Amino acid sequence: MDGEEIIGRLVGTQGRADPYPLYRRAHELGAVLPCGAGQAMAVGHGAANRILRDPAFGVADHDMQAEWDPDFTRHSSTVLLSRSVLESNAPHHARVRSLIASVFTARRVAALEPAVQAAVGELLDEMADRGADGTPVDFMDAFAFRLPVGVICELLGVPAADRYRFRGLASDLTSALEFIADPAELTAADLAADELAGYFTELAAERRARPKDDLVSALVEVAAADRTRLSGQELLANLVLLLVAGFETTTNLLGNGLALLFDHPAAADGLRAGTVTPAGLTEEVLRFDSPVQLTSRIALAPGLAVEGVETPAGSVVFVLLGAANRDPARYRCPEVFDPTRTDSQPLSFGGGPHYCLGAQLAKLESAVAMPALLGRFPRLAPAGVPVRRDRLVLRGFETLPVGLT
Repeated sequence: MDGEEIIGRLVGTQGRADPYPLYRRAHELGAVLPCGAGQAMAVGHGAANRILRDPAFGVADHDMQAEWDPDFTRHSSTVLLSRSVLESNAPHHARVRSLIASVFTARRVAALEPAVQAAVGELLDEMADRGADGTPVDFMDAFAFRLPVGVICELLGVPAADRYRFRGLASDLTSALEFIADPAELTAADLAADELAGYFTELAAERRARPKDDLVSALVEVAAADRTRLSGQELLANLVLLLVAGFETTTNLLGNGLALLFDHPAAADGLRAGTVTPAGLTEEVLRFDSPVQLTSRIALAPGLAVEGVETPAGSVVFVLLGAANRDPARYRCPEVFDPTRTDSQPLSFGGGPHYCLGAQLAKLESAVAMPALLGRFPRLAPAGVPVRRDRLVLRGFETLPVGLT
């Protein structure tokens, strides 16, 4: 099996369901592997980290995608995402990211801890009511989605009545980030993009007229003051991104984490006893079963090579974060789930200029939620067959039924 066959299997049904055996095979072949004409994949931790941080590697931005694919501009989902910081390069990326970072600050996130604790308590109360008679509760719907969507919507200023409509829309929109063979599969993503853009167009207009102390108002103010700093298209695209990225990854982090605790009861006991820290658990979940498995970079300069593999200008490098997080050259016993590790540096939130702005918030929510969940329901257990989402890039559960007693 070579790199091209591995990447081909990863995008298949079995590879999406369980990519880890393929990652193990890739590690046996090298840190960076050619995987087709003009393509390579990085599976080593060191190689992946260097690529993410090297300014000679960028993302496929709007202009590149429009040049490569004549149908690109026909899909509102791909166009919307390409106007966000997720898919922009210097100098536009630094300009817009700095504006978002100026309002989405570490201090603002840290100050949210009491609100996160309160939200966790309320959701646990609701779960207790749902499962009081022994009825299984879907953890993904009842908690893993509701906690982060409530927190990011509070930050943005999205009214509480609107928040629970977003899970399906986000799922449809983020399908545009997956490997898609048939453009017809983008129909649902386009509809979701249109609805989300329409929603934030109206909310931005409302905040323009009546500002509040929230992120939408702050970014609307920036855009109104100087369109050269933040255009109307960029404003909408990044508001949608902040919403979707603000809960999609964390939802998967919480679901993957609980499933791992079910599979490793000693870790759950350690969390209850205090021998496993909430932060340590979060880092190990991110490493062992990353909510984001893959990203990609484009070689922007000629003459580049990584680990002896040439990456000519314009070539694509798939950075397999999930594989890098289990690199045996970086981690002792990488296939063992061990939340007491002290050397974890998972690449699940990326690295370099595109490091996830919401990483601190996701870690905060997980660190508050998981011990509270196990403390409230000491006999929490699986109550049915969980269903994985059929995705490679964004790895998580569609449903995860649990019993509370």
